[in-house]
Amino acid sequence: MSQGAASKLRVILLLGAAVCVVGVGVARSGQRRPKAPPPADLPGHINYLARQLYGVPLDESDPITGQIQKLVLDHLAGWMSNRVPSDVEVRRELEAAFAPLHYPLFGQPAVFAAPWNGAVMIGAGYTLGWTDYDRVNVIALFEAREGKSRLVAVSNFVPHTDLHYEVLPPLKWNDFRFITYGFRLGKSQLRLTAVLYALQGGTLKSLWEVHDAYDGKIEVVKDKVTIRYLKEEEYIHEQAEGRRPPRHEATYLLTPEGMQIQSDREIPF
Repeated sequence: MSQGAASKLRVILLLGAAVCVVGVGVARSGQRRPKAPPPADLPGHINYLARQLYGVPLDESDPITGQIQKLVLDHLAGWMSNRVPSDVEVRRELEAAFAPLHYPLFGQPAVFAAPWNGAVMIGAGYTLGWTDYDRVNVIALFEAREGKSRLVAVSNFVPHTDLHYEVLPPLKWNDFRFITYGFRLGKSQLRLTAVLYALQGGTLKSLWEVHDAYDGKIEVVKDKVTIRYLKEEEYIHEQAEGRRPPRHEATYLLTPEGMQIQSDREIPF
């Protein structure tokens, strides 16, 4: 081997060794770098987890949203254990928990308080969203009595929507009931979903449901529920012909078993 060739070989060997050393050093450096722990405070911890939802499909989000739900409900259960807070106080506590979230992340509280059977029933719910479409809903029901509050039931309202309530008076039934409803984005109109919940045996049982009412609107008056809506195919056809489609109005009567349809008729648009 000539002297020039030997010199070139030595340079190549030295460069290869240097690359190996650098690669090992980077690998070891990566191994030594610990993952940052979540902040100790509740809002910081929630924000730490929620930021991991970026780009996560809704059907794969349970591991993260479940951790957030546990953090929130454990905090509320401890905070409320020796008090009977007002609905305003509960809302502020939830708002504080989600305060660090930034668009598109958001946590929107939905709260009610209603007397029932000598106690106060407190609904402490929220919508957690990370896009306009990817949203989950949590409803926690607390019973407040004699200066203390305890968690009695938890439910997860349908995904993709926001969260609203109508508490029902105790008319023909002896359990606590309320209607939860929400709207989700549609092709051209918001879509309404509503569920009638009853607290039975420590669980929130669904007694009646309506899903994705096209441009739906709901009204609750005592023991009567009215839903006004459009039929999507009918709406598209009539719009294409330059005509206004009819709107539909379904009227339900609340019963001890749930809900009974009274009428479903066309009304002017």
